Amino acid sequence: MKTLASGRRTVVLRSRRWPFSQRIDVQSWLVIGGLFAVAGFLTIVSLASGDFAVSFPDVIGALLGQADGRTHMVVVEWRLPRVLLALILGAALGMAGAIFQSLTRNPLGSPDIIGFDAGSYTGALIVITLLGGGYMAVAGGALVGGLVTALLVYLLAYRRGVQGFRLIIVGIGVSAMLNSLNTWMLLRAKVEVAMMASVWGAGSLNGMTLERLSYAGVILLVLIPAALLLSRPLAQLELGDDAARGLGVNAEKSRVLLLVVGVGLTAVVTATAGPIGFVALVAPQLARRLTGDAGVALLPAAAMGGVLLLAADFIAQRAFAPTQLPVGIVTVSLGGIYFAWLLIREARR
Repeated sequence: MKTLASGRRTVVLRSRRWPFSQRIDVQSWLVIGGLFAVAGFLTIVSLASGDFAVSFPDVIGALLGQADGRTHMVVVEWRLPRVLLALILGAALGMAGAIFQSLTRNPLGSPDIIGFDAGSYTGALIVITLLGGGYMAVAGGALVGGLVTALLVYLLAYRRGVQGFRLIIVGIGVSAMLNSLNTWMLLRAKVEVAMMASVWGAGSLNGMTLERLSYAGVILLVLIPAALLLSRPLAQLELGDDAARGLGVNAEKSRVLLLVVGVGLTAVVTATAGPIGFVALVAPQLARRLTGDAGVALLPAAAMGGVLLLAADFIAQRAFAPTQLPVGIVTVSLGGIYFAWLLIREARR
């Protein structure tokens, strides 16, 4: 174990057989371990709670395939897909937020602020209201909508390179225009379709199934490792384009790849559960506060995003039971509380 000049303790892993070495930040991995423990506890509580209460030992038994048929159906077939989707979709949002906040070098640079969420929602709405189709069609529409919006924001913000503040301002403007377009499409749609799209647009994990979990899981199994592979050029881009080029990084190519991966992570969430606000904005900031790391923290942000969305979904199910709220309403409320805390904290300085 080594202690860097910054005071952070690290462990360097090296392979004698393969050309592999990796520096492990001890505090970051302690935080990730703690967040995994919290996620495990919330998972057990979520699987045990509901109209059909299940004891903790029976939940463990159902997960191990040792419970009776009814308990297995409630825990594994009904509740487990929702819990796992909350974890992986929250992780995707946390990772997407960390990517965009790092690219823009601004804590407000999350996909729900700079319009990529709205673009994905627009693409999905076009499929739902005009074309029709199942999950894959909506997912494709969300991905195309997010990518087109990202390309539009990128081109409008480009002036001999892209600066974070200009990207955010352009993104907020594009987001406002897309929200107006989304409202217009809902007003023009048939009542049944508009009601279905409006409920979905609030962001909800109600009615999640193993089929939805498998679709989203397969796509995220590609996107999340891709984001981790791009974490090194992302960290070098934080030093500035000139410094990154000096380290051998193709700045524009790396930025475009990161945009595609970040938009893809956001689009998967939008296609699966609708637009869910504030998790992508808050999770990376909370993760950085816990790890004390000012740089890129994709894994801690992903772990924090999973915990936040799972906790928000539990509140959405239990706060006004038997009525279940869309989880998007809870995340927006928690995001508002977080911003109020930030304002009070800054005012006391």
